[in-house]
Amino acid sequence: MPIVAEGSPVIDLIVWIQVVATLFLTGLIWVIQVVHYPLMNRVSGGRFVEFHGQHSQRIGRIVIAPMILELAAAALLLIVRPYNVPAWLLLSGATLVGIIWISTFALQVPQHRLLTNGFDRAVHRALVRGNWIRTVSWTLRAAIVIAVAISSAG
Repeated sequence: MPIVAEGSPVIDLIVWIQVVATLFLTGLIWVIQVVHYPLMNRVSGGRFVEFHGQHSQRIGRIVIAPMILELAAAALLLIVRPYNVPAWLLLSGATLVGIIWISTFALQVPQHRLLTNGFDRAVHRALVRGNWIRTVSWTLRAAIVIAVAISSAG
């Protein structure tokens, strides 16, 4: 049973870490989904392996810390629930984090591994289509974390 905390600066900080991490990741996933991934098929065959390697290395540097912070914040808020925030809202947000992590490691990471050998149209198509799971999940999560922040402030 979660502890309900009222007016704790630590809980407020966790809520805001969650907001910042989630909104950052939501914006990033939309750029990846509608700009970056679709343009991968425009990289010429000989340059694709280098391009994809650079993409994977650079994007990893950008997403690892926010994803870990988001996961940690979502888990902590399930344990210590801010006053005025319904448990179902936190559980919904945490469930979406789970979906995002499962999709990342079950779908996107294996597809990226396949692309390290060179461009493959079918793998690329699966990557773009499957990434909608994360795009929609992060978008829904963005709305949830904003609702959590508003509720916890009230």
